[in-house]
Amino acid sequence: MKKIREIYDYREMIFSLVKRDLRGRYKGSVLGFFWTFLNPLLQLLVYTFVFSAVMRNNIEQYYLFLFVGLVPWIFFNTSIVNGATCILNQGDMVNKIYFPREVLPLTTVISAFVNMLLSFVVVFLVLLLSGFGLNFIAILFLPIIMLVEFIMALGIAMVFAALTVFLRDLAYVLNIIAMAWQFLSPVMYSAEMVPEQYRTIFYLNPMTPVIEAYRTILYYKQIPDLRTLVTASVFGMAVLAVGAAIFAKLQKKFAEEI
Repeated sequence: MKKIREIYDYREMIFSLVKRDLRGRYKGSVLGFFWTFLNPLLQLLVYTFVFSAVMRNNIEQYYLFLFVGLVPWIFFNTSIVNGATCILNQGDMVNKIYFPREVLPLTTVISAFVNMLLSFVVVFLVLLLSGFGLNFIAILFLPIIMLVEFIMALGIAMVFAALTVFLRDLAYVLNIIAMAWQFLSPVMYSAEMVPEQYRTIFYLNPMTPVIEAYRTILYYKQIPDLRTLVTASVFGMAVLAVGAAIFAKLQKKFAEEI
């Protein structure tokens, strides 16, 4: 609780860093902040073509099926990949001034989360304009699963942020891990397509219940299974606890290693 209060006292710093990140991310580009919406749309077009025209599947309105899983995945991927280097990238700040070091991975995840919220504006517009529609009762559960994913992403980002200070190569390896993780998660396919003998291992992936919950709410327009929410919530809190513990243990030597 003491650490949480300390981080809360630095809320203005967090807000300032998030604003700077959002403004500077596409600074100098022609389309600027519009890339927040264009990036997931371009990925959607590529994956839709591959899995609808080349590697065909029988999923109805596949582009919608994909879209509601892809946007949360982009948030998760951005959080852990960018979070891994957040301490190294702010090395001068870490060495010169005091502030809770947890602020840096937290800022990274919040920034990615804001981008996801903006992307969901496009998701909702597509669902409504396509005539697919929304179940507004099921939508009430969406903030819960968003919070669960945020907690999980923050915990993992804290682990990699701390470890990358000591193992610089991890930042490069993580891109490969993230790519493999995406294909091992039900982003581009349904869990029912996974062979029965691999289902147990498949559901050990913490992103599996999260992606399924998003898809249940937005694609199937149903209230998510309580067990799915509980499983994701428990795992998310466990990941955050482990991540915070590892970060707290290693941060004492950040200044020496940077």
